[in-house]
Amino acid sequence: MGNPSDGFGGKTIACLIGDFAASVTLWESPQLEIIPHPKFDPFCFRNLADLTYTASLDGYYGGLRLLFATCKRFHQYCQEAGLQLPDRNFTMEYDINIPRQVGLAGSSAIITAALQALMEFYEVDEKVLPKPIQPNLVLEVETKELHIQAGLQDRVVQCYGGLVYMDFAPEIIAKYGHGYYEPMDISLLPPLYLAYSDCPSDSGKIHSNVRYRFDAGDPEVLAGMKEFARYTDEARTALLARDYETLGQLMDANFNTRRRIYGDEWIGARNIDMVETARSFGLPAKFSGSGGAIVGLYSSDEQFRQAQEAFTAKGYHFQKIHPVQTAANQRAGGEAEYHRTHRFALVASCL
Repeated sequence: MGNPSDGFGGKTIACLIGDFAASVTLWESPQLEIIPHPKFDPFCFRNLADLTYTASLDGYYGGLRLLFATCKRFHQYCQEAGLQLPDRNFTMEYDINIPRQVGLAGSSAIITAALQALMEFYEVDEKVLPKPIQPNLVLEVETKELHIQAGLQDRVVQCYGGLVYMDFAPEIIAKYGHGYYEPMDISLLPPLYLAYSDCPSDSGKIHSNVRYRFDAGDPEVLAGMKEFARYTDEARTALLARDYETLGQLMDANFNTRRRIYGDEWIGARNIDMVETARSFGLPAKFSGSGGAIVGLYSSDEQFRQAQEAFTAKGYHFQKIHPVQTAANQRAGGEAEYHRTHRFALVASCL
């Protein structure tokens, strides 16, 4: 709840879910190597049309640039902290099954998994890289290294896990160097659904015009960001009281405010259709992130089943989602190999 105000000094609630994952594997090797993903970093194509389609869908970088930039920023941070890393090289690879380019935080999940794998490999603990600072570093990989527009919300919940209330007020960040992050009990969450389209959207593009208007002091945008923050506080109160009717109303209000600020052209016809389809079955609906996927709550299995049939008939994915407290962290293949599986953050609190 509250997104997209995490990028504008607002407040949000987010939770980690266990239905999709990004993983990064490191093992010690003579030289440092980053292995391209066979599907997402292809260098071999069936023909020119296949190359064009892949470039249109994934750009020119895939996930390799995320790992490359994470390694660079991690090393720089350790240097700035006065930490001399052991002289050890590694080979790194990644995998991911998070639906791509629908605002489900897949890129940041890869970066967070890589960061935490690097911390484990080089035995860098939270005394050197405190947990509240880790989301900052993940965000810097995207914004400073790769020039991807993003906010802190999903990076915070990826590092913390579970359900987290967040306040990004500028005065808090100025004082502490990070936002205020309050873990909440995930058992407070109602049954949740996720719907998304296979047609990708650029999860950075949708923010661009609003950022310009915000920086220019547009009254509508400034007021909207305050509304998102208020929805977050009210959602926190509703969660603590298990008042899911109010929670659902706040989810609808969140999307309505976003639609008013961004406009239908930016929101997109498919996204509007998914929201309207959900609401036709009495399901609250809002963006889970920046577009391409919606999230909401449902009250009965029958209500879920009827909605699922309608979404499937329209070619959308529709499924239940399951909040989790922590991401998996496994060591495999002996002492020299570290396997860090990080569950992605459902940006919008899974509410």
